[in-house]
Amino acid sequence: MNRYMPRRLFKSRLSFLVDKYAGKKMIVLFFLLLACITASAAIGDIKLSVSAVFRTFFGGGTDFDQLVVYSFRMPRMVIALLAGMALAAAGAILQGLMRNPLASPDIIGLTAGASAAVVGFLAIFSDNSNALTVSIQWLPFAAFLGAALAALSIYLFAWKHGVSPVRLVLIGIGIAALMQAVKTVLMILGPIHQAAKANIWLTGTVNGASWKDAAILAPWTLILLAAALIAARHVNIQELGDELAINAGARVEWQRFLLIILATGLVGGAVAFAGGIGFVGLMAPHMARRLVGSSFGALLPASACIGAILVMAADLVGRTMFLPLEVPAGVFTAGIGAPYFIYLLFRTK
Repeated sequence: MNRYMPRRLFKSRLSFLVDKYAGKKMIVLFFLLLACITASAAIGDIKLSVSAVFRTFFGGGTDFDQLVVYSFRMPRMVIALLAGMALAAAGAILQGLMRNPLASPDIIGLTAGASAAVVGFLAIFSDNSNALTVSIQWLPFAAFLGAALAALSIYLFAWKHGVSPVRLVLIGIGIAALMQAVKTVLMILGPIHQAAKANIWLTGTVNGASWKDAAILAPWTLILLAAALIAARHVNIQELGDELAINAGARVEWQRFLLIILATGLVGGAVAFAGGIGFVGLMAPHMARRLVGSSFGALLPASACIGAILVMAADLVGRTMFLPLEVPAGVFTAGIGAPYFIYLLFRTK
């Protein structure tokens, strides 16, 4: 039985192969994501039944159920969903692009760069009452610029007769430490006087998310994810190495630049509204690779789905396990991701 099915669209102008094995795994991941969404909507300090949640999703339910689901819980669920998808997809792009299992947005400093830019944006464009003097719609763009600056710095400092994957990781760790220092200085000198709340946000949390935030983040993330899916074939050929990719007719440097821009854009949007949620971009692609293989056409959507599940599950545990206290989602992702990173370092020697 053939594992792959050819598909042709637009009078054979667009053709691709569908991996039936990976498709079955994607269906399972999709239902796991639906289960996570249902659990997040039902569980909390106010508990709802699963039937009440489904009635509310389909336009029914009581006014109280709709208030709890749509006003209190749904905005943070949407932000967690989008942030998890964005960070995981960015991690998959970077790991394929650098051919390095240790590459992820937070390890190589992209998340730290975006976080520093967001803190700088809030410090510069906030008045004495801690209110923004410009539209919050500029926040993802500021985070993107910070992540792009970090990516450019890493690439330039890592260049030495080519770019070594080990040098990229080591330089990225150094850039991340530098960005951490920049964030601390901006928090001290800027008008952001509530440093404790800023630190919680930098750890990674979706607490306080609103529908306005979701309306800004959704188009930003979905457009970049669609572009990344279209560019999936470029990642597949980049994984063969520069010489083989060039011999196959690929424009290696241009494709690499495009993919880095997509990764930094995804990281910037996620960090702008969910903070520096760590290790999702490291773990999700590895988990997806074990499920659907290394072909990026299946790896990208699987990574995005797993990333959304990880962040939503971490947020659910953080806001329900220690009531009435709420623990940021980034604490749980870091608690799992840090040991996994040590394991990867040991395995890759």
